[in-house]
Amino acid sequence: MLKTLTTYLKHSVKAAPLAVFRIIFGCLMLFSTLRFLSQNWVETYYVNPTFHFKYFGFEFVTDFGEYTCILYVITLLASLGIVLGYKYRLSAILFFLSFTYCELMDKTYYLNHYYFVSIIGFLLIFLPAHRYFSIDAKRNSKIAFTHIPRYNILVIQLMLFIVYFYAGLAKLNSDWLLRAMPLQIWLPSLYDLPLLGDMFQKQWMHYLMSWSGMLYDLSIPFLLFYKRTRVFAFVLVVVFHVLTRILFPIGIFPYVMILSTLIFFDAAFHEKIISVLRRLFRIKDRPKTMILEWMPNMKNRIITGLLVVFFAFQFLFPFRYLVYPDELFWTEEGYRFSWRVMLMEKGGYVQYKIVNPETKNWFYVDHSEFLTPYQEKQLRTQADFILQFATFLEGHFRTKGIKNPEVYVNSYIALNGRLSQRFIDPNIDLTKIKDSWKHKDWILPFNDKIYGF
Repeated sequence: MLKTLTTYLKHSVKAAPLAVFRIIFGCLMLFSTLRFLSQNWVETYYVNPTFHFKYFGFEFVTDFGEYTCILYVITLLASLGIVLGYKYRLSAILFFLSFTYCELMDKTYYLNHYYFVSIIGFLLIFLPAHRYFSIDAKRNSKIAFTHIPRYNILVIQLMLFIVYFYAGLAKLNSDWLLRAMPLQIWLPSLYDLPLLGDMFQKQWMHYLMSWSGMLYDLSIPFLLFYKRTRVFAFVLVVVFHVLTRILFPIGIFPYVMILSTLIFFDAAFHEKIISVLRRLFRIKDRPKTMILEWMPNMKNRIITGLLVVFFAFQFLFPFRYLVYPDELFWTEEGYRFSWRVMLMEKGGYVQYKIVNPETKNWFYVDHSEFLTPYQEKQLRTQADFILQFATFLEGHFRTKGIKNPEVYVNSYIALNGRLSQRFIDPNIDLTKIKDSWKHKDWILPFNDKIYGF
């Protein structure tokens, strides 16, 4: 069985699908980075704020002030290098490092599709996406190949499978299926949409879209893998993501997912795309058939080992929430990086109380002195944000002359249409708490139960 699987993965296939994926991914990242720079979002998100929320373990990742835009220029140039297949390996490394560094500067802006882009950027470092239809291949015939081992394409397909399937598993919960939450909150607000606006006021529509979304995510990777259903599946992908783009402001993610799924199509389809590009840009070079075979050398063994470890991590890491008590949607311990997409509607209230332990005098904090409106929004509903800001306030008020200030928080959260309830124990001095992977027992228990994954 293992020998058969190994033979299947090593079998040579045409390199066109990976080359087209490289071009599409690079173009999308090029456009996205240009858009980010043109909208002055670097200044808005990273330069202007006086405080940034850090990922646990990545507190060392800091912005460079007004020079932060240099990181985005590097990402821009690296994206162009990926598109052209020019100094590809260097471009892929620079793209992964610069893009991921930017995303690690402030977890306020965490989105699943940014995580997905970082993962694809990482995988591209190890894939021979420049061996065909690239500047590198044209300049150096020794690295030019028309065929590559099958696993180089399968790793991208497998990553897309994980994204979709795990998003579907996450929807197998009682709030999504039995209460149509949070769509029952979101959809009625879209009353002004032509044709759909009136339908979104109907409860049956909320349930229809909830169940359809779950079935779509669980089935679409299988439908894409199976040749007979592939075209039908791609139509579903387009309809689903176009509708998602109309309903929710989630940037270029729908386009990334639509165009990425093209890699499931046969090589003949991608060769037609490349033929169009050849005619469009008057590229006459047509390489002879050259097959890149997997050789059992040290380099390939290391890459294979890395990919095995990487995918083992991707399969297991989203289930880390199982080691934590209490409700995942409530504590969000193990929520990020698990492909849980748009499953919650949370509203929160947070008020910090600073106490001088020597005089017993106390006062409340105005968050807007330190945080942007979007940072405040994220702070209200996420425990690690609340703790990290408390640590910041401790240091800030030390500089104001308060020795060993105590920081308490009064916080409430409403989850998926439920009445709000107290979130953090108000009697806990948060300066005595250190962030870690351990369960945050200073979060008060959830007074309801959500069943499912």
